[in-house]
Amino acid sequence: MVSTNFTGLFNQRFLNNFVPIPATNNLSLGRIPPDFELPDITSDRLVKLSSYRGVKPVLVDFTRIFTEHQYCPLCYPHIQALNDSYEQFVAKGVEVLMITSTDKQQSQKVVKDLGLKMPLLSDPSCFSFRAYHVGQALGAPLPAQFLLDREGKIRYKHLFSFLSPNAEIETLLKILEEI
Repeated sequence: MVSTNFTGLFNQRFLNNFVPIPATNNLSLGRIPPDFELPDITSDRLVKLSSYRGVKPVLVDFTRIFTEHQYCPLCYPHIQALNDSYEQFVAKGVEVLMITSTDKQQSQKVVKDLGLKMPLLSDPSCFSFRAYHVGQALGAPLPAQFLLDREGKIRYKHLFSFLSPNAEIETLLKILEEI
């Protein structure tokens, strides 16, 4: 659902993320990535990545939403597909943590608008995006996906490119079978 409503787009977050920075993530497979603690808009609780370590695998999905009215046309289909497949991930014992740079109010509208079933973590400061070096362009961080095993180690990562902006859901589900 791409909109032409640009209300709320031009803010400090937009300015901080305007200059293009390519994805330079050098986190190696098998390494434990940086921890974060962010509010989950769907449940109104704080989520700490390290609390899943030793418990279950996690898909950390950085997504690109400009405002509650403006979705990235390359990310919107991925968000919808991941939401539609959320139960498949849960059935495999995996938690999906989607992270957006929209603020709490914008994120609440996104959850309602898209009918999100999965946790949506809000990081308007973009600290987690920067910690993972996913890059940025034109007002928002770039999308990326990291699949962590039960021990919290990276088993798969996908960084944005114009040819493949987001990891395919089928690819993520297949890799889960291998870890």
